[in-house]
Amino acid sequence: MFQCLTPYHGGTITFGGNKKGKITGVGKIGIHSYPSINNVLFVKGLKHNQQSISQLCDDKYGVSFNKDECVIKCKDGSSLLSAREKATSTRSD
Repeated sequence: MFQCLTPYHGGTITFGGNKKGKITGVGKIGIHSYPSINNVLFVKGLKHNQQSISQLCDDKYGVSFNKDECVIKCKDGSSLLSAREKATSTRSD
């Protein structure tokens, strides 16, 4: 999914449960005919790309959330990405 990736030395991110991940690269993601997103961090050991919501807003993308979904829109209002929250179930005996 990275169109380009540059090695990055130093820096960590902190996420849920105060866990830290080492940033090992920064790059651009996208699919050929769609707009790309710059400055995406590659964090060693994570299975998904991390993107800062504030960076998307700084780049003039629209970002909205509701209880089930996150939607990212391009500057022209067209949808770039939408992701639904995975359903989780709890079992009570």
